[in-house]
Amino acid sequence: MRQVDVAVIGAGPTGLFAAYYAGFRGLSVAVVDALPEPGGQITAMYPEKLILDVAGFPEIKGRDLVANLVAQAAPYSPTYLLGTRAEKLAHVDGRPVLGLAGGEQLDCGAVVVTGGLGSFVPRPLPVGESFVGAGIVHFVPRPADLAGRDVLIVGGGDSAFDWALTLQPLARSVTLVHRRDRFRAHAATVARVLALPVRVLVNAEVARLHGDGAVTAADITVRGAPVETLPVDTVVAALGFTADLGPLAEWGLELDRRHIRVDSTMATNLPRVFAAGDITEYPGKVRLIATGFGEAATAVNNAAVAIDPAAHLFPGHSSDAV
Repeated sequence: MRQVDVAVIGAGPTGLFAAYYAGFRGLSVAVVDALPEPGGQITAMYPEKLILDVAGFPEIKGRDLVANLVAQAAPYSPTYLLGTRAEKLAHVDGRPVLGLAGGEQLDCGAVVVTGGLGSFVPRPLPVGESFVGAGIVHFVPRPADLAGRDVLIVGGGDSAFDWALTLQPLARSVTLVHRRDRFRAHAATVARVLALPVRVLVNAEVARLHGDGAVTAADITVRGAPVETLPVDTVVAALGFTADLGPLAEWGLELDRRHIRVDSTMATNLPRVFAAGDITEYPGKVRLIATGFGEAATAVNNAAVAIDPAAHLFPGHSSDAV
């Protein structure tokens, strides 16, 4: 059984900052995530999207923010257990013991859950099941791969319009199809897309996809108009996703729907188990990356005292150590 001072469950921005802060406090850290690379939802869904509300960065791409967080934690050598899900939680002699998929166990001084939305599964395009992986994608980790291609984006939310902004300078053509005439995306983003050479079809749906092994065309139905067939190489199905807590829901944590209730120290109802970031719930909760960073520091500092009651809650400022 591997021993570690702090196990961080979730390698999104909040989890990566928790890994840094635990290392700064001299604690050994293991970061567990079911996804194969760090970054969580950012890496999976919008790595090229500009994030505008992280303190100190007028704007920063999601991929660059994740890279910076990994680099920030690197001097403290956290162990990354990626592509591995935390399945079970038990307490042995007062210490949390995590059971991981595959059978490995972690004997932990404390656990910090930073699982964001939990596990998330993209909503499928009803007519596209046979083309998943052969022209249909839900995320675009490397937008340059779609350079010179005819791209069809399906959806009317922030992700759909973010992909339109990102892909328009690269693709041969970008068409966005939404089944309603109103969008869920931020109004300023919609305005930017409408000002670009992006064809936006409203009250429209994808009726059929064509192709022999890979997508080559799509039939689009627009209310009150005949079916139109468009050449398409790639369909970005930005239809949102369903999320759940997965095994965490069975651990005995006090939950508020899909969120974990915490107190002002970011402690859960279970001993030595803390939580931070979007997965948490408390009065006045605001779900921002910036909020998650502060919660991660609070969780780790209180976890440090839970591990060693003689430790100081506040270890001082990082600038004092330079």
